[in-house]
Amino acid sequence: MKSQAAGLPLRYRLAVTSRSLAALFGGYLLASAVSVCTSLLMPGAQVDAALTGMMLSFVFYVLAFIWCFACRSALRAWLGVLLPALALGAVGVLAWWVKQP
Repeated sequence: MKSQAAGLPLRYRLAVTSRSLAALFGGYLLASAVSVCTSLLMPGAQVDAALTGMMLSFVFYVLAFIWCFACRSALRAWLGVLLPALALGAVGVLAWWVKQP
């Protein structure tokens, strides 16, 4: 008896692999950028800002996973995760630079 996976085309398998990598690595990059930006930009105590940033990072990591598998294409999944991560990274660098004495 043949397995069901043997009938799947290579293009489909590569698309799923690409989405999985986008969700894993791109989601991690997005979550860490959210955490850093929140901890740098949130007013109040440093401890509260860091904890809030960490809690928000879990939410954004899950949202990145959902986004990557809800998109129509793997390219859209990569762009939808990397572009916000790069924008948040730039905001984080600017916020860090402004806070330097």
